[in-house]
Amino acid sequence: MLSEDRLREKLRKIEALYSGATTAGEKAAAGAAADRIRRQFKAASKKERVEELKFSIPDPWSRQLFIALCRRYGLRPFRYARMHRQTVIIKAPVNFVKTMLWPEFEELSGALTAHLLEITEKIIREEVHASTEDAEEVEEPRRLR
Repeated sequence: MLSEDRLREKLRKIEALYSGATTAGEKAAAGAAADRIRRQFKAASKKERVEELKFSIPDPWSRQLFIALCRRYGLRPFRYARMHRQTVIIKAPVNFVKTMLWPEFEELSGALTAHLLEITEKIIREEVHASTEDAEEVEEPRRLR
């Protein structure tokens, strides 16, 4: 299986986990999982007060993922004029964000970050230099008094 296919499968499994899928058939149905999460969001919105929540996500790939995840579940991510680009604001029930949206985002982001690191290291090893190790640590030179 190609690494991209493995990543897609992992992302589907993460989504199924957070949607509360109980059977193998449900876990395989990513679209149904997203629908269940949207229903959970709507139910939480009726029970709990919706609050404005501010997130600071400096990494552009993670921010793009977070915004897409919000939109997928019917949230409208935005930022006010003159706010930093890394700022994302949503209006949502706090409990939904704490128990569903943010944990799912963290897992998805971790999977994507690991995948990007793997691809980056492979390309650097093959096209730039075989060693992708970090710079070595040496002692600081002695200072003159």
